[in-house]
Amino acid sequence: MTTSADTPETKVSRFQVLRLISRDWLALAAVIFLLIVVGCAVFGPWLVGDLIDKPNFRARNMAPFDLSQGWTYVLGADTLGRSLLARLVVGAQNTIGIAFCAVLFSVVIGGMLGLIAGYSRGAAGTMIMRGADIVMSFPSLLLALIVLFSLGPSVTNLVLVLAITRVPIYLRTTRAEVLEVRERMFVSAAVALGANHRRILFRHIAPMVLPTLVTIGAIDFATVVLAESSLSFLGLGIQAPEFTWGAMVATGRGYLSTAWWIAFWPGLAILLTTLSLNILSSWWRTYADPQQRWRIELARSKKGIPEKRK
Repeated sequence: MTTSADTPETKVSRFQVLRLISRDWLALAAVIFLLIVVGCAVFGPWLVGDLIDKPNFRARNMAPFDLSQGWTYVLGADTLGRSLLARLVVGAQNTIGIAFCAVLFSVVIGGMLGLIAGYSRGAAGTMIMRGADIVMSFPSLLLALIVLFSLGPSVTNLVLVLAITRVPIYLRTTRAEVLEVRERMFVSAAVALGANHRRILFRHIAPMVLPTLVTIGAIDFATVVLAESSLSFLGLGIQAPEFTWGAMVATGRGYLSTAWWIAFWPGLAILLTTLSLNILSSWWRTYADPQQRWRIELARSKKGIPEKRK
């Protein structure tokens, strides 16, 4: 017997993901931009060399699109004459790395604890939720300040404290999803067929929750970047000579009236990265959620893509 989710009209092959994205210009633009950002994060230090630390006092506060000092100064220069383009490219490595690690850690830990808290009807779920309430009772930025001031600023401590303060969000979201999904008939059928708790959680419930966590994680990426920039501004984030886009915004904050471009370009990079992640996560949620997958099939039919037949 086949269910409605397995019929040719609603099933989308995983091998057609790239093909489907290529037919959605908004999702395709988001993918291309994110690939550029990831490429800068991976190959940026090798591409620009020592331009990020090389001062050029003839180019101090140079306005953007002035090529008198070379194409590397197309986005302007900072107060020490360093190329903003080069620093923007290299800054992607720390920005994306810190935010990605923090969000990934919080999604994994919060999702696992949320699955247990939502599925368990005993004391384990209650204890997990009380622990989440304790963490959420403290303002996240204040908690990060206390921890970093006590342990000292470092990349590892920064990732951990940003992740820990975000875990309750994913925990409570996952628990709410699980409480609703576990009452559905397919879960009751799995229990009646003798499936153990681990299989029910990871085979039947987790796939229904994952699209929501991915969407929230993409949106939360901006919050993590802003939190990192705030901590860097206070001197408790990533330390010099390392820098991030958030630290570049904090540095340029004092020159908005005279050299606005110092803060504008990294701020624009944060905006476009966050927007691209939101667009792509929304598309992925539609693709990954069996209840929404018919929308992709409908768009594919309208564009003349032949349907897959058995």
